[in-house]
Amino acid sequence: MKLSMLQQSYMNRRSASFRAPSAPLDSSTDNTIKSPAAIFWVLLHGLCCLISLVLGFRFSRLVFFFIFSTSTTTTLYITTPFPPLAKTSNNINDLPLEIPVINKTLSSSSRVVVGRHGIRIRPWPHPRPSEVMKAHQIIESVQREQRIQSGVKSPMTVIVVTPTYVRTFQTLHLTGVMHSLMLVPYHVVWIVVEAGGATNETASIIAKSGIKTLHIGFAQKMPNSWEGRHRLETKMRLRALRAVREKMMDGIVMFADDSNMHSMELFDEIQNVKWFGAVSVGILAHSGGGGESSSAVAEKDVEPNLSNPAMPVQGPACNASNNLVGWHTFNSLPYEGKSAVYIDDRATVLPRNLEWAGFVLNSRLVWKEAQDKPEWVKDFDLVAENIESPLALLKDPSMVEPLGSCGRQVLLWWLRVEARADSKFPPG
Repeated sequence: MKLSMLQQSYMNRRSASFRAPSAPLDSSTDNTIKSPAAIFWVLLHGLCCLISLVLGFRFSRLVFFFIFSTSTTTTLYITTPFPPLAKTSNNINDLPLEIPVINKTLSSSSRVVVGRHGIRIRPWPHPRPSEVMKAHQIIESVQREQRIQSGVKSPMTVIVVTPTYVRTFQTLHLTGVMHSLMLVPYHVVWIVVEAGGATNETASIIAKSGIKTLHIGFAQKMPNSWEGRHRLETKMRLRALRAVREKMMDGIVMFADDSNMHSMELFDEIQNVKWFGAVSVGILAHSGGGGESSSAVAEKDVEPNLSNPAMPVQGPACNASNNLVGWHTFNSLPYEGKSAVYIDDRATVLPRNLEWAGFVLNSRLVWKEAQDKPEWVKDFDLVAENIESPLALLKDPSMVEPLGSCGRQVLLWWLRVEARADSKFPPG
């Protein structure tokens, strides 16, 4: 009985709530529905609901408000809990001026208020160039101190020998070597031997380095064949060693060909050489033509050997005790009859059995008189000009000091890429 009475009272209240109490209320409702602004917001709300269903997250109507805003500057929209002020005073001084004062303060202090927190806007450019230079100077000083404490205590001068000649890609190759030498943290002397005599083109390139250079002209011109070029480059390197002997330059001599690529770790590693050292050289055998690449030729003609790396490597071979037992050389059998003969041939360029770039030596080995000079070194005056590698300077090649974790690290890469003889480098 009580349950039926409660249900009856609930139905009475519900029916009373849906009754129209007065005509003005109905008229106001009809006016609201017929208002264009109300219809627009209803349609916009429906559109946002559809977009939310497609995107999978809530898409607010305020997005349209920010997109179609006509303001071109950073504007602060401040909502206050107070109603709009009525025009009860005719005196303009009685009107509140809080918002203009806030905008003036924000523009003068360069602050943007987001909620309750302020964001400091620094003037452009930021960071300032002076601060950037100070940061670089601090980093350089820290690196210098670290090098003094944990690096080489008394580094030797690095004497770099580079044979070159005027050609299409000379600027490209010499610029790469020059930038590498400019990053060396040791004192560098760059000996550039130029075939065909010293020219202004080469002198203008090496003058940009800012390091101490010695430009030597070699009378003989560079031949057009790769075999002749290898032989002439050997003579040019020996000419540079004679200059070291005559001027009694003290340091570590390394042979940096202009088209090779060097790791910065190489210049740190050669500081460990006492007399004569060797490093591993990665051979990037390049095919200039549009046909088969050198790697494809190797895979076709040679059975796969998992013990050999994909990139051929020249350098010292050591045993488990890190003692020199032999040499890793480049296998040229897969390229027999397919290698380039002339410089502008579209074929694979092959290196020598042991490239000069993989050896470094103490400059006192070529001095005429040097203190504590080892006996296993030949007299430099008795060395022939047609030697294959710097190993010909030694009586006992087993005295070579293997560098780079006993040849396990590749610290430079050998590459020969040249343009056709009739091509010209773009001007400018």
